[in-house]
Amino acid sequence: MIDLTLIGIGTGNPQHLTLQAVEALNAQDLILIPNKGAGKDDLARLRQAICAAAIREGGPDHPAPRIVEFDLPVRDEATQDYRQRVDDWHDAIAEIWWQTITTHLPEGGAVGFLVWGDPSLYDSTMRIADRLKTRAEIALRVIPGITSIQALTAAHAIPINTINGPFTITTGRQLRDAGWPEGTETLVVMLDGACSFRSLDPAGLQIWWTAYAGMENEISISGSLGEVSDQIIETRANARTDHGWIMDIYLLRRAVSNPPR
Repeated sequence: MIDLTLIGIGTGNPQHLTLQAVEALNAQDLILIPNKGAGKDDLARLRQAICAAAIREGGPDHPAPRIVEFDLPVRDEATQDYRQRVDDWHDAIAEIWWQTITTHLPEGGAVGFLVWGDPSLYDSTMRIADRLKTRAEIALRVIPGITSIQALTAAHAIPINTINGPFTITTGRQLRDAGWPEGTETLVVMLDGACSFRSLDPAGLQIWWTAYAGMENEISISGSLGEVSDQIIETRANARTDHGWIMDIYLLRRAVSNPPR
């Protein structure tokens, strides 16, 4: 029997951990941390730092959890169909999870994964966990965490919606392929490695952009899309070069008669 807990840890700030997340971390026998390879070592180090800050010294009844890093498989970009490419990647990750868990907990036990942000939002950890259910009896528990959307709006001190106004959460790929969603005043864009706001007519659009949201090296830029888009693109490129990786998110809003309050 494997008790699998997916723990939302927020966006890289140890202070984002909820009390529930801290207790969940301390209840595990094994915590697995993905290593995404050269240039993204910071992500594994941040997870290690969060564990170091939150995990208490174990006792005879329950020793402190073992922390094991594993190499995350690389997505095969040669596969043309996007959905198939992602499914194959998730299959490969599930296989690595299974091998690592059974190596370190051959008799079963409690396993924790630290999930960036919240496990429910543009994250496939739960889908990967479902793949393990075909191999063993898995009890799945999910601990919610602070999302990058919350960190974005906090960084700019803005509400996500206008008064009684709808908003849409989407991806850069969807924005490029489908354009601005009909009936939406406010758009939150995640997973955008191509600055897809460049595909929009900037007239009447405001943008609030943040990279490394919630972290010590957080960067935020806001203003009229037409005026700040070049600054965002340049800042993003420089930050990616400096750190070897980048996570960013932004909110776009059309000019409306009832401004946010």
